[in-house]
Amino acid sequence: MTDHQTARRLAALDQVLILTHRRPDGDTIGCASALCLALQQLGKTAWVLPNEDAHGLFTPYLEGVLAPAGFLPQHVVAVDVASLGMLPDSAGAYKDRIDLVIDHHGSNEGYGRETCVDPSCAACGELLYRIFQAMAISFTPEIAMLLYMAIATDTGCFVYSNTTPETHRIAAALMAVGFDAQWVNRRHFRVKSLKRMRLEGRLVQEMELAQGGTLAFAYVTLALIADLQATEEDLEDISSFIGQVEGVDNAVTIRQLSPQECKISLRTDGKTLNASAVCALHGGGGHPAAAGCTIWGTPAQAKAAMLAAIEQVQHG
Repeated sequence: MTDHQTARRLAALDQVLILTHRRPDGDTIGCASALCLALQQLGKTAWVLPNEDAHGLFTPYLEGVLAPAGFLPQHVVAVDVASLGMLPDSAGAYKDRIDLVIDHHGSNEGYGRETCVDPSCAACGELLYRIFQAMAISFTPEIAMLLYMAIATDTGCFVYSNTTPETHRIAAALMAVGFDAQWVNRRHFRVKSLKRMRLEGRLVQEMELAQGGTLAFAYVTLALIADLQATEEDLEDISSFIGQVEGVDNAVTIRQLSPQECKISLRTDGKTLNASAVCALHGGGGHPAAAGCTIWGTPAQAKAAMLAAIEQVQHG
């Protein structure tokens, strides 16, 4: 659906429950909370489904929008969720009744009854900004902050290759509403816990290079997490870190979730390697420069599988 079609659809909904994805990031949290406030502004009853994976970094953005116990929605909307497999366990009861999906992933599986997807957007927050304009939503400081946080976190504070002139225009318009953007940027990009800094040091020490040093593999193992006593907040957006190493064009972060399950995050330059095409070979997806998947096996087996998939995509 177009922006205006989606706006009309949202305006017709009431008693709405909004879903976010597993291990939520700033984009899905910011969009869900902003949409909740926008619908409430129109006099609708709307809540965000509590996500068991959400950690303390996102607590301020969820205050006052989480669904109360016993809420029975008439309609369900998912934001920034590319596939049913990305939904948290708490959303299991709603997988077969999602009325509307708003997303920016080109790999979106079209699982909702209706879908609004625009892969040209750097973040789902960009798409939601346009939809809110079509809905004539009043951009309050709270809504503006949530959308700004969504966009800033999905662009690495506007440095990732997905950042466009339109990204900056929307961010500027949101900042003009009036909220503490410095607080948002410091919270997400300038402050690191001591555990996080030690984790980054270990990742650099233990990473492995391939393809002449242009491809890096980093391992966040169960043993490493236990050794540093790292929390989910310490691990936030860790997949973007290893790509900062000079000479590395493509980086694979392998996070061990259980002895035989690994979550893969692939970050590329978006030009020499299509991350989404690589991860699709293992049932995942995402964007050309950032994608993910799950591989069953040990970290060593995950590395071998990802290296084979990367070479397959590179060589056709």
